[in-house]
Amino acid sequence: MEKLVIVAIGGNSLVKEDGSGSVQEQYEAVCETAVNIADMVEEGFQVVVTHGNGPQVGFGLRRSEIANEVKGMPIVPLVNCGADTQGGIGYQIQQALTNEFARRGINKKVATVITQVEVSQNDPNFKNPTKPVGSFFTFEQAEEMKKEHPDWIFIEDSGRGYRRVVPSPKPIDIVEKDAIKKLIEAGFVVIAVGGGGIPVIKKDNNTYEGIDAVIDKDFATSLLAEQVQAETLIITTGVSRVCINFGKPNQQALESITVEELKQFTAEGHFPPGSMLPKVEASLSFLEKNGSRVIITDPESLKDAIVGKAGTHIVNMK
Repeated sequence: MEKLVIVAIGGNSLVKEDGSGSVQEQYEAVCETAVNIADMVEEGFQVVVTHGNGPQVGFGLRRSEIANEVKGMPIVPLVNCGADTQGGIGYQIQQALTNEFARRGINKKVATVITQVEVSQNDPNFKNPTKPVGSFFTFEQAEEMKKEHPDWIFIEDSGRGYRRVVPSPKPIDIVEKDAIKKLIEAGFVVIAVGGGGIPVIKKDNNTYEGIDAVIDKDFATSLLAEQVQAETLIITTGVSRVCINFGKPNQQALESITVEELKQFTAEGHFPPGSMLPKVEASLSFLEKNGSRVIITDPESLKDAIVGKAGTHIVNMK
C-alpha cells in the first residue's frame, strides 16, 4: 500500500491577505493548494487532507449576527457554524482535487467526511477560551465590538491585530475514524476533521451532543494521524521552515531535528502560544505515539518537503 500522509491546511491560508474573503477568492486559494496536494499523489503517496476554519467560522458567526440584528433571523450556534464551514470548505477542496486529477489523468477519487470529534465537557478551555476565530481587528475596533458583545474576549495575535477567542477543548476521539479508514483502504483521497472537527460530548447512554467550541485543527489532525496509523504528518503554515529566535538577528531555520531537540527549543520559549506552539505540540503528540515523522512547511513547498528538499523535518528516533 502507498505510504499514508496526513496534510493539515491552515484556514488562514485559504483567505488571501489583500482580498475580501469572498467564497470565490477562497476557492482560488483552494485550487492553488490542490495543485500541491496532487503533486504528492503523483509522487505515489496516499493522502488525507484536513483543514482549519478559524477565519471562516468568524465570518459565519458575523453573518448570523447581522442577519439577526437586521431581519431577526435565528442566531446560528458556533457548533453549527463549524459544521457549515467543514462542509463548505470540504466541498471546495474535493472539487478542486477532483478537477486537478482529471487534468493530469490521475485515476483517483476524493471524498469528504463530515467529522465529529469528541471532547470533554470538563475541559478547562471552556472556562478560559484561547482559540482565535474570524478577522483581525485594531485595538479600537476590538474595544468597540466588546461594547456591543460584553461576553466576547479578544487577544492580540502575533503582532497582526486583535481576534476574538472561543473555547478550544482538546480532542479525545474521532467519531468517524472507521469510515475514514475504509475510504483510505479503498484508495480515496479523504478530506476529514475539517476545522478540527465538529465538537461533540459523549453522554452516559453513548449518544452525542454538539457543544459550542472550535477544536484546534492541528491537535485533531495529530489524533487522526495516530488513529489511522499514518506514517507522516504534514502541518502547513505561513513559513517554509520553523525558526528559533524568530524575528531576531540570530534567527535560525530548522531543517531536520529530533523530538528531544524540539522539546528543548519549546522549553526555551522559542514558539509563540498563538502561532507556532500548537503546531509543535501537535507534532510532539503524534511522534510520541509512534508516528515516524512530522514536516512543518508552507503549502507551496509540499512537493519538495515530502522528498526532503524543504520544510522542517521532525524525526522520531525510537
